[in-house]
Amino acid sequence: MITSLDQLDFSKKYSYADYLTWQFEEFVELIKGKIMPMSAPTRYHQEVSTNFMVALGAYMKQNDLACKLYAVPFDVRLLKNPNEPVENRIGKTDKEIYTVVQPDISIICDLEKLDDRGCVGAPDLIIEIVAEKNAANARRDIKDKYEIYAENGVSEYWLARPSEKTIEKFILDISTNKYQLEGYFALNDTISCSVLPELEISVNEIFE
Repeated sequence: MITSLDQLDFSKKYSYADYLTWQFEEFVELIKGKIMPMSAPTRYHQEVSTNFMVALGAYMKQNDLACKLYAVPFDVRLLKNPNEPVENRIGKTDKEIYTVVQPDISIICDLEKLDDRGCVGAPDLIIEIVAEKNAANARRDIKDKYEIYAENGVSEYWLARPSEKTIEKFILDISTNKYQLEGYFALNDTISCSVLPELEISVNEIFE
């Protein structure tokens, strides 16, 4: 039984089936089978996350949207072939899944991707709040997750940087499975959402 992070071999490739057996308090992610420990968020990180959740949640409730909104901790299982039919994705065994991430914020509009353990397949929108004081976590959001979210078909990705009070908005080009930077938003700007087309959020409101 794995009850401590120290018992894991960081050079080994693990699956979601392995992940489910671990019984330690620390949160980790799997990126293509490799263990990625997560550091505890700062207080300001959590305030920014709460501001996002309040703004998004209020809009979704007012507009009676069927999409679902989740904050970390929330397991998102990503697959090698995001174009598989939903029934095949749901049927994947835990041993066949090697990427499990916990985005700061996720919006899922295809409710068939949801089960009691989280989401299987790509959310429609992911927001990561960059932990810039932790180089490993920052690199994961800016490079590793950026690439794997694009590969797996996450159609919209926001990178929020609390220290700079900015948000970068990326939209997936489905012809190339690459992100295109649609906008760079700073204080006094308003950011819109392609997944929720009528939504507009003040950047000041997020970083107040």
